Amino acid sequence: MTVLFTHDDTARLTEALDDVITRGATPGGIIAIGTFGAEPCFLTGGRIADELGDQAPTPDTAYDIASLTKVVATWPLVCRAFDTDRLGRTAPVRDHLPPFDGLAPTGAATIEQLLTHTAGLKASTRLDHYRGSDVPLHELMCREPLESEPGAHRYINRGYILLGLALAHAHQRPLDVLGRELWEDLGMTSTLYGPLTRGPEVAPTEQRILGAPRIWGQAHDDNAALLGGVAGHAGVFSTARDLARYGEYLIDPGTDLAGWLRASMLPFAPIEPGLDRGLSWIVAPGNVAYHHGFTGTSLYLAPETGRYLVLLTNAVYHGEARKKIAPLRTLALKTISAT
Repeated sequence: MTVLFTHDDTARLTEALDDVITRGATPGGIIAIGTFGAEPCFLTGGRIADELGDQAPTPDTAYDIASLTKVVATWPLVCRAFDTDRLGRTAPVRDHLPPFDGLAPTGAATIEQLLTHTAGLKASTRLDHYRGSDVPLHELMCREPLESEPGAHRYINRGYILLGLALAHAHQRPLDVLGRELWEDLGMTSTLYGPLTRGPEVAPTEQRILGAPRIWGQAHDDNAALLGGVAGHAGVFSTARDLARYGEYLIDPGTDLAGWLRASMLPFAPIEPGLDRGLSWIVAPGNVAYHHGFTGTSLYLAPETGRYLVLLTNAVYHGEARKKIAPLRTLALKTISAT
């Protein structure tokens, strides 16, 4: 049963977007809302960045989607690799990486545990600590000790870095090439790993040091940047138009990834009361799956009601984003959860 968004829904979302912009949470942003089989509606507010004057975001403005990379690149690639037996869901990640000798506590984590953030890996991920080593990255990471027994949920980037390395090894092709082939297959022609050319088509992110160039077209995430902008946990740029297309593809019951979305929405580990982790996605009441990106991005899916919602901002333009746009994200989840 498809449940259409109402005029009141769009009005409230527009007002909430305008409010976070007015309060200085983000220079601007764009929301895409849609239902299966219909054209998406795009709600815009503010401007892309001070550097671009009054130019407003459009459905084709590219944003650094940060951790949405996990569900826009890594998750679908892993699911398709399950279908072709290139990856084993319960196999240790070490089995899908170049071989090496010796103990590897982190390497014993299964693909499923990495997808669900339940492997017990070290929480801190600092790839800069590996600088100067002549040991391959996958081996350095696999040799890391666990921080806790597997089972409990703890959101960790390093698991998805390993998944990205495993995908590249399993296919014998770079992760950005695998991503490009996936997105071309889905008609997402503006989604890609960076770097992108600085310009009005790309939303800049943070200025880390006063007087230094702003991050613009490069991965905002430090670890992704150290990997050349191509990683399993971050580094992808996309547009509201492309992510709307992706959202509709995922809720289309006739596609391969729609089946994986249903499987991924089965609660695997509790995060907090009312929220669980499935395979990659956060699962909320009302049969809603969603994920956030650190830069100020979100993607929400409600397959039973045929709805999707995309939120793109560059809220790290003014520093840390999560608290600043929390009211907008809360409203987005409430809106898509309505039946």
